[in-house]
Amino acid sequence: MADTTITQRDDRGNWGPTYLEQLPASMVWPPRLWGSLKWFFGWPGYLWPWNSVFLAFALVSWFFLTPALASMQTFEVWWVALIFARNLGLTVLYVGGLHLYFYIIKGQGNDFKYTTRGQATNNKGFTFNNQVLDNMFWSLASGVTIWTAYEVMMLWAFANNLLPFIELRTDPVWFVVLLVLLPAIRETYFYLTHRLLHWRPLYRLAHHLHHRNTNIGPWSGLSMHPVEHVLYFGGVLIHLVIPSHPIHVMFNLVLNGIAPAAGHSGYDRIGAENSKGVTIGGYMHYLHHKHFECNYGGDGLPVLDKLMGTYHDGSEEAQERINRRRQERHGAVS
Repeated sequence: MADTTITQRDDRGNWGPTYLEQLPASMVWPPRLWGSLKWFFGWPGYLWPWNSVFLAFALVSWFFLTPALASMQTFEVWWVALIFARNLGLTVLYVGGLHLYFYIIKGQGNDFKYTTRGQATNNKGFTFNNQVLDNMFWSLASGVTIWTAYEVMMLWAFANNLLPFIELRTDPVWFVVLLVLLPAIRETYFYLTHRLLHWRPLYRLAHHLHHRNTNIGPWSGLSMHPVEHVLYFGGVLIHLVIPSHPIHVMFNLVLNGIAPAAGHSGYDRIGAENSKGVTIGGYMHYLHHKHFECNYGGDGLPVLDKLMGTYHDGSEEAQERINRRRQERHGAVS
């Protein structure tokens, strides 16, 4: 893959990678063994660094910031409040940290930033007339609350032996395999529900709130209508039928709760000024917010968009294809 240059910016302040986005080697046919291994184990890749970071958050939460499972057999205010406070703190720490670095102290200026525009202020399209405050409100008041509600329900069910339960010492292979699969499972669920949310009735009811953010920032990732939050976090219900441990549930929810912040950061990578930095996987989703009818999946599993004809790699050809599909659909409607 060609290097990315920080000088590739047009006269309107828009920037994009100098290379076209490519499918990972594991997602093309015929598969390439060495390329697939590099994608899976490499840096950055499927495991490192981001999915490993989110797993670390889940492990710390389980071992140090979650009550004993036996104490959660009945709903009590103290442990529900503890889990809410933990999720709130994690969100503020991670998402707020990215916002602090990119937009307050401007740790790398506009290097690798998709547009030179800042977050909107004095804009009546946002709650409080402010994009950041709008996004923080919906992320914390609705997002963290619904995230916590799902987690509390699942932990209570585990505590009362209502869910298929496994442990590392008794089922080590499946325990690890499920941890590895969860990011891909989450990406697949996200693609399907995201396509559903672009169905006009659901878009008007809920998803339009998220798409206020045409110029995205870290707090945009979890900024959604409560109806969308219920659907978005609903992927955790897979653990009602798949043998799991509470760690799997918490990893699933952490992926949904804080992973979108990096993909919505508005930056291609994070790192020192003028350096290559570390890719944070936001370009595909930036194009979704910019062009609307493409890249419905996350950056981690773009093969779904490729298969469904909604893949946009940043090229003029891809944009022309999206424009043709839009014209055909609108022509059919009229």
